[in-house]
Amino acid sequence: MFDFINRFRGDEDGAVTVDWVVLTAAIVGMAVLTYGAMADSNEAVVNATAETVLTARDFLTN
Repeated sequence: MFDFINRFRGDEDGAVTVDWVVLTAAIVGMAVLTYGAMADSNEAVVNATAETVLTARDFLTN
């Protein structure tokens, strides 16, 4: 039993895969959090730009 535990503890097969999965999950999580934080402010900028364009269009057509 101790021999199995020692071999299991020393075996590093798959460790790189686990590292990549953890790093990829961290990057995806950060991207989702960043998008969530920026979505509201982006909507405000888009709405302000649309309002300005519509105002300018009304000014230019009259």
